[in-house]
Amino acid sequence: MLRKKECVAMLLAGGQGSRLHALTNRLAKPAVTFGAKYRIIDFPLSNCVNSGIDTVGVLTQYQPLLLNEYIGNGQPWDLDRNVGGVHILPPYQGKHKTDWYRGTANAIYQNIHFLKSYDPEHVLILSGDHIYKMDYGQMLRFHKQNDAALTIAVINVPLAEASRFGIMNTDELGRVISFEEKPKNPKSTKASMGIYVFDAPVLYRYLEEDEANPFSDHDFGKNIIPRMVEEGAAVFAYEFNGYWKDVGTLQSLWEANADLLGENPAFNLYDPDWRIYSRNFALPPQFIAAGARIRNSIITEGCYIEGTVINSLLSNNVRVEKGAIVKDAIIFANTVIEAGATVNYTIVDENAKISRDAVVGGERKDEAPLTLIAFGVTIDADMTVPAGEIIEKDIVL
Repeated sequence: MLRKKECVAMLLAGGQGSRLHALTNRLAKPAVTFGAKYRIIDFPLSNCVNSGIDTVGVLTQYQPLLLNEYIGNGQPWDLDRNVGGVHILPPYQGKHKTDWYRGTANAIYQNIHFLKSYDPEHVLILSGDHIYKMDYGQMLRFHKQNDAALTIAVINVPLAEASRFGIMNTDELGRVISFEEKPKNPKSTKASMGIYVFDAPVLYRYLEEDEANPFSDHDFGKNIIPRMVEEGAAVFAYEFNGYWKDVGTLQSLWEANADLLGENPAFNLYDPDWRIYSRNFALPPQFIAAGARIRNSIITEGCYIEGTVINSLLSNNVRVEKGAIVKDAIIFANTVIEAGATVNYTIVDENAKISRDAVVGGERKDEAPLTLIAFGVTIDADMTVPAGEIIEKDIVL
């Protein structure tokens, strides 16, 4: 059977996401809910499908059970293929040794056998924790036109934020002439998006040499890319001008969700030419009761709304009872907001319960802290949770 593929994608989805606090206590960051009915990993997977890339390895490690179950055989993303499709790639025990993934480069190195089984000309490496829509096919064409060994997707960021990224300088042709991972004093605003296209033989060689170096962090940004630039390899920057958000913190996750709202949202989920695919189980339609008030919000299947919902996103099977107010909030699946309760500027994880007349969070203002209620937590009747609290245990009288 012919297995050769022009391009195979490797999606790094094993991160713990500790800056999302309680949201990642039981699952990996790419499995966190986004946009009320999606999970973060839906976006790079959908980008692959929309870009014509049908072979994807998903590298999992931290809390992989829910993510593995969610991806399944890849059918929702049209990745259930006899040859290719989606493959879950956890760390495993080999003949000579076993190890967790130690850095992004080591994670790919440990799966070279998977890549070589498809004999690709090019390898696309992706992060599983960003929100964006991107045609990887255009990036691949740019890579081939420049006869590049490596192409890095680049976005311009504010200078004040540049120290959070891999930062590069380029010449007039777009060739990278310097690269520094998270510099204290950045000399440019051209930031790596963590999206790479490698010529496969070049990737294999650099990974094997890096693995043999006992002093390496085995990381693309810290080791592989700087070395390639220093050695004069053909490394090019592919500039991306669309929406892109790293949702690695509670604040950035909330902001990216808020970018979905309004008549002209910063990030459009409803583009018929670039559909975002997800695994959605059959649910009844949402119900909006007489007297309910909804403004500038996303309400998904199975929701039952009797109260007020403003500037918020509600995942499936959320119940907002009569007299309850949900404002500037993100409510994950199967949560109940009982009668008279108020939830302001808060992220509420799945299966939580905000009981009658409880007050959670504070008004959204400049520098106001975001509140987080963890999975399965109950806030008892008449209780108050101040703004900025992270609640991981029930609060009861």
